Amino acid sequence: MSGIRKVLLLLVAAVCISTAMTNESGENCLCQRTQNGTDGSALKDIQIYPRTIFCNKVEIVVTTGAGHRYCLNPRARAVKAIVLQILRKQRSAIKPSQSS
Repeated sequence: MSGIRKVLLLLVAAVCISTAMTNESGENCLCQRTQNGTDGSALKDIQIYPRTIFCNKVEIVVTTGAGHRYCLNPRARAVKAIVLQILRKQRSAIKPSQSS
């Protein structure tokens, strides 16, 4: 009986280890918590990460001039407005260089 118990124990340990090592799709996101807007400080950088096999949601990470980083809720109206404003600025900056 002791040999059977050892084999079963080894089998259970192998299953537990393999389960712990495999990541389910959509669970490795950067942002665990999000904010619905900025704190009013100037944004130094904004990074938008699309959905992937590792994270099944769009993530927006901003960095302030003071170096603070936090995540924004991509569904919030204020965040959508910020992203649209940045895209408009980029488009207007690109247009003059294209006509040269």
